[in-house]
Amino acid sequence: MFYYLSQVPQWLAENGYAGYADGLSFLRVFQYITFRTAGAAVTALLLCWWIGPKIIALLKRLKFGQEYSDKAEEAGGLDARVLSKKGTPSMGGVMIVLVLDVSTLLWARWNEFLALCLMSVVVLAALGFYDDWVKLTKQDKAGIHSKVKLAVQLALGLFIGLYLWHHPTKSDLIGKLVVPFYSGEIMFAGVGLIGLLVTTLAIVGSSNAVNLTDGLDGLAIGCTLIVTFVFIIFTYIAGNKIMADYLRVPYVEGAGELTVFCAAMIGAGLGFLWYNCHPAQVFMGDTGSLALGGVLGVIAVLIHQPFVLVIAGGVFVIEAVSVLVQTGWFKHTRRRFGEGRRVFLMAPLHHHFEKKGWYESQVVARFYILGILFAVLALSTLKLR
Repeated sequence: MFYYLSQVPQWLAENGYAGYADGLSFLRVFQYITFRTAGAAVTALLLCWWIGPKIIALLKRLKFGQEYSDKAEEAGGLDARVLSKKGTPSMGGVMIVLVLDVSTLLWARWNEFLALCLMSVVVLAALGFYDDWVKLTKQDKAGIHSKVKLAVQLALGLFIGLYLWHHPTKSDLIGKLVVPFYSGEIMFAGVGLIGLLVTTLAIVGSSNAVNLTDGLDGLAIGCTLIVTFVFIIFTYIAGNKIMADYLRVPYVEGAGELTVFCAAMIGAGLGFLWYNCHPAQVFMGDTGSLALGGVLGVIAVLIHQPFVLVIAGGVFVIEAVSVLVQTGWFKHTRRRFGEGRRVFLMAPLHHHFEKKGWYESQVVARFYILGILFAVLALSTLKLR
């Protein structure tokens, strides 16, 4: 919305009000993406600080708190965990989604990319909200069936993939593949179908990976912030033709507005982390984790960098793989030996280290360090081509 203020001086000058146009020339600052990026981040942070206590109080008043033991506490052996998670209000993702949407609408210039991102956030937040609602009202950690969540995520991923594939100017986002450390674009027979598969997997996989990582105070949101910082840089470069050509990355017209969106995510995420750091006053729940993870996948697809997301989100990948390995090995050994065996003490991986005696804050801080290393590796793909 603020972007359109930059057009006021020009409109006044064209309509015979040159004197007024000169006096309002300062409004032209709103046309710069860098200025609006900073504004979106600060606005989102301040909004979170303002509405955070109100939302937490409301969640407590509505008794939307987790009164059952989480999976790690139920399994036992967490001698390093000082505080139980029971009673902490969930659904805090509402705060992130609300602030993210408002800040984006205030500071970004509307285009199709923003529409796809905001739609994805709303759809996945609604799915997560319903899942949290079932968990909290029934006090059942299972929530809605995993097949229902997967079906909605797949439908969203396919919709975005098909929309881009059949778009007159955006079809290359599906029809060509861009891989890290290679300066060209890969094209071969059937690449459209492969691109559609990559798009869907990026959105579905990222959404679920962030959801699996959300198990310790500040862990998921902190790692999400690190990945989003990487994509602030990538979206800005992808939307700037000169920089994109220099760094040999695909130029995507309109992608610069995703930089404003990412900044709003960072501001909202930092504001939420203020209340989610150990000991957490609120959890984001599936309302936040499904939405944030999914929209990271959408952003990666829209700037032609889904494989960079795999690198930047290395912590999320490790967490997801640990669950797949644990589940697969347990089922295999149960069929073969009659008794299921485990690779890790517990999955996802952060609980494995908890059971080894690491304090919760140690696990989170060390995973942050890993996240930063993965982020640096992802950024290095800009020059190592």
